[in-house]
Amino acid sequence: MSQTPTRADFDHYMVPNYAPQKAVPVRGEGSRLWDQQGREYIDFAGGIAVNGLGHCHPVLVEALTAQANKLWHLSNVYTNEPALALARSLVERTFADKVYLCSSGGEANEAALKLARRWAHDHHGEHKHRIVSFSQSFHGRTFFTVSVGGQPKYSQGFGPVPGGIVHGQYNDLDSVRNLIDDDTCAVMVEPMQGEGGIIPADPAFLQGLRDLCDAFDALLIFDEVQTGAGRTGSLYAYQQYGVTPDILTSAKSLGGGFPVGAMLTTDRVAPAMAIGTHGSTYGGNPLASAVALAAVEYIDTPEVLEGVRHRHDLFREHLEAINRQHGVFREIRGMGLLIGAEMAPEYEGRAKDILPLALEEGLMALIAGPNVLRMAPSLVIPEADIAEGMARLERAVARLVAEQ
Repeated sequence: MSQTPTRADFDHYMVPNYAPQKAVPVRGEGSRLWDQQGREYIDFAGGIAVNGLGHCHPVLVEALTAQANKLWHLSNVYTNEPALALARSLVERTFADKVYLCSSGGEANEAALKLARRWAHDHHGEHKHRIVSFSQSFHGRTFFTVSVGGQPKYSQGFGPVPGGIVHGQYNDLDSVRNLIDDDTCAVMVEPMQGEGGIIPADPAFLQGLRDLCDAFDALLIFDEVQTGAGRTGSLYAYQQYGVTPDILTSAKSLGGGFPVGAMLTTDRVAPAMAIGTHGSTYGGNPLASAVALAAVEYIDTPEVLEGVRHRHDLFREHLEAINRQHGVFREIRGMGLLIGAEMAPEYEGRAKDILPLALEEGLMALIAGPNVLRMAPSLVIPEADIAEGMARLERAVARLVAEQ
């Protein structure tokens, strides 16, 4: 590059669909980042629950560089060893019999929805196409997935949305009973709503969805793009709930920062995705598959998963201490290292105001809507980084209170 890019270049050259913070990170190691000026930050954002092992984890770097010296891309005309190894590993560790690989969570959810409709079409006919989802859910940015998602702001202004999609209320089984019928092909749900506010599902709610799907011969789809790959303290959240879906989608932490997605399903359902029905140019890419395999094998161990649950308790303790001092949160909730702090009534809608203050204090965090502060750090974040990050957060919250 002839000159160093700056934050101003974003406004000049990039489509304005994002509004990134002022800092431009250039280097990361573990749970710390450094920007162009050499300033250090602690990362509680984790690339929006993507950097499951932090930045530049040596196991992932080794997997990527080793594969980079062997084979980068083939196409779907051929298969490759890393993709086959990743698929086998996911099958052996989950309920699934078959895996479809792609490049993102949106792609994985698109594939899941298409598979559900195709399966129902092949087994029951064209009438069985109805999809039940939930208000405030989020399933991706393709036109199909934003339509299934329960946040109309993401589909407004793009023309008529696909039909046959209805939305119930999360954690309200009666609302689903009023929507599901013999024309329903699938119910799609997040075991914990992410963008909708970090809201875990009630166990009885998920079991009720399983029972309703069985009664109406509909498929149960778990969107575990954000909750999967160790984020909740098990490899996938369904394993903690004891409720098994027919289709599960995974991405984000699955690749530890390398773009990859997967859709997992059973031998009962998979044949509907026959040759030519769907595809992904980069799906099963050797680079992505090698990194994802290394991530899965590292994360799915007692040490890492137990560590996630322990770190959850630490985050909660620190947040509760901040709240005792400043009274800014109404509720702290979540599972594992996907944690939300909902703002108290007097700070309604001001979670977003914490982010720039935290950044100035040297901390990167997230929101889940304007009213929930969200944290999705590395699954192996050192306890010292948790303590220091929380000290920085406390200073940011104190500044917010002083401005009130």
